[in-house]
Amino acid sequence: MSLRVLALVLTAAVLHACWNLLSKKARGKTPFIWLVYTASSIVYLPVVLYQLSESNQLISQALLWFSLSSAILHLAYYIVLQRGYRSADLSVVYPLARGTGPLFSSAAAILFMSEHPDLRTISGLFLIIAGVLVITGLSFGTGQNRKMTAGLTYGVLTGLFIALYTVNDAIAVKSYTISPLVLTFGTNLLGAALLFPFIRAEKDELKREIKLHKWVIVAIAVMSPAAYMLVLEALKYAPLTVVAPARETSILLGVFMGSRVFDEKDLRRRLVASVLILGGIVMLSLG
Repeated sequence: MSLRVLALVLTAAVLHACWNLLSKKARGKTPFIWLVYTASSIVYLPVVLYQLSESNQLISQALLWFSLSSAILHLAYYIVLQRGYRSADLSVVYPLARGTGPLFSSAAAILFMSEHPDLRTISGLFLIIAGVLVITGLSFGTGQNRKMTAGLTYGVLTGLFIALYTVNDAIAVKSYTISPLVLTFGTNLLGAALLFPFIRAEKDELKREIKLHKWVIVAIAVMSPAAYMLVLEALKYAPLTVVAPARETSILLGVFMGSRVFDEKDLRRRLVASVLILGGIVMLSLG
C-alpha cells in the first residue's frame, strides 16, 4: 500500500469514527437521516458544479444507475445503523459493522471481481470472525444479553450493506471511471429524494431535529461524504481487498469513544475483540 493510499484511508477512518460518535449521540430516526442527506447535497453542490465545469465528465446513464443503486443501499445502511445505535452500544455495533463490512466485501471481491485470496487473506477473514465471536461473549439470553443480540444483529446487517455499497461504488469508480465526488453527491441527492415521501408528514420531528441537532447534522453532512470520497479516491490506486479493510482502523477509535463518551461496559473484552478484527483487517491488507 502506497503512502498516498494509506493517508487517504487513515484520514477517512478518523472522519468516519467521529461522525458515527455524533450519530450515536443524536439517536436520530428517518427525519434526521433526511436532514443529513439534504444538508450534504447543499454543502457539496458548489464543489460538484465546479468539478463538472472543469472536466469533460457528463451526466451519464451509468452515473444515474450507480447513484440510484448506491442511494438505496446507503439508505438501508443508515436506517439499520441508526436503529442499532438506538438499541445497543456504540462499542458493539460499530466494530461489528466495520469488521463484517470488509469480511463481506472481500468475499464479494473474491467471488465476483476475480480477486484471488492467498493464505494471509484467508487468515484475516478468520481473525475477523473470531473477533465477532469474542465481542458477543458467545452468550445470548435475557437482560443485558438481549442488548448484545440487538447489537450483533444490527451490526452484522450494517456490515452487509457496507459491503454491498462498497462493491457497487468500487465498480462505478474503477470500471466506469465515475468521479467519487459526483457519485457521492448523486447518491445523497437521490437518497434525500427517496426519503422525502416518508418525512412529509413529520414536520414537528423535523423542527425538533433542527432545533436540537442542527450543528450535528451539518458536521455529519460534511464528514460522512468526505470520509467516503477519500475511500473511493483510494480505490483508484489500490484493490478493494486492500482499501476496504484498511479503512477500518477506525474500529479501535470507535470502541474507545464508546467507552469514554457513553460509559459503555466490557471495554477490555471489546478492545480484545477489536484487536482481533483489526488484526484480520491488517492480514487482508497484506494479502
